[in-house]
Amino acid sequence: MMDLGRLRALNAVAVHGSVGRAAAALGYTPSAISQQISKLERETRTPLLEKRGRGVVLTDAAHDLAQTAQAVLALVEQAEVGLEARRGQVSGRLFLAAFATAARGLLPPVLADLATHYPELELRVLESDPYLMAELVARGEVDLAVVQDWSNTPLATPEGVARRPIGVDAVDAVLRADHPLAERDLLTVEDLRGQQWVNTPPGTICHDWLIRTLREAGEEPDIRFQASEFDTQIALIRAGLCIGLVPRLGRAPLPAGVVARPVTPEPTRRVSVLWREQASRRPAIAAALEALQRHWPERSAAPEPTIVAQRV
Repeated sequence: MMDLGRLRALNAVAVHGSVGRAAAALGYTPSAISQQISKLERETRTPLLEKRGRGVVLTDAAHDLAQTAQAVLALVEQAEVGLEARRGQVSGRLFLAAFATAARGLLPPVLADLATHYPELELRVLESDPYLMAELVARGEVDLAVVQDWSNTPLATPEGVARRPIGVDAVDAVLRADHPLAERDLLTVEDLRGQQWVNTPPGTICHDWLIRTLREAGEEPDIRFQASEFDTQIALIRAGLCIGLVPRLGRAPLPAGVVARPVTPEPTRRVSVLWREQASRRPAIAAALEALQRHWPERSAAPEPTIVAQRV
C-alpha cells in the first residue's frame, strides 16, 4: 500500500513544479521531499524523478500517479472533514495562503488569535499571488486563501471553491514630495498620464490591474521598474525615479520625502477568502473566516496624512 505522505509529496511537486517549491509549501526540506519520492519509487517499482539540467523533473508515470494522488488526498480530506465536524473541535492542520500585503497587514493578528484560542490547530502560511492561490485551493494544496482582485481585473473562482468578501482596500498614488503632482490634495487618473511607473512583475494581478487602468484612461503605461515588494517600489519612488499606485493595507509609514495622494475615482481592490466547498464543515475553516472578518476593520488603513513626509 502506498504511503499517503509520499503521495502528498509527489502531488506537491506536480502542483508547484519543483522539489524546492513543493518543500517550501509543505514546510519540509527539499531533501526530505526527495527522500519521500525515492521511497515511493521503491514502493511502486517505477521511476518518478529524472534529472534535467541541474534539477529534476517528474516522469510521465509520476504525473499520472500524481493525478491519482490528488483524488486520493481529496477523499482523505473529505473523511477528515467529516470527523472534525462531528467532533466540533478546531484542530488539525490549517494551511493559509495570502498575497503579500495581506500576509503582512492582516494575517499576523489573525494567526495570533487562532493560536491563542485553538492550541490544537497547526497553522502554516504561504505568501503567493492570487492567480496561483486560487488554483492551490482548488487542488487542495492550501485550505484557505486571502486573495485580491479589482473591478476591471476580476479573479475567477474555480469550480468547487467557495468565496467570501471580507473588505475593500483603497489605493493611493505614491510619489516623491517634490514631484509637481504632490502639490495637489486629490489626483485623477488623467493626472497620472505621462509618468514613469514602478509596478509588480508581469503575471501578477496588480500588474494586470495597473495596465488596464491606465489603458482605460488612454495611456500606454511607461513601466520602467518592476518590484514585487511595495517597500522596494517606495524606495525607487523616493529616489525620484518613478511614481506608483500603492494599496493601504500592510503599507508601512512612508519615509521622509515621499507622500501619498488619494485618486478619484478611488481605485479599490476587493479582498476575499477562498476555500474548498467540501471543507466548509471544518470548524477550523469557520474559526479562520470569523477571525479574518473580525480583524479586518482594524487592519484596513486610513489615508496617509499629508504631514507624514517632508520635502527634499
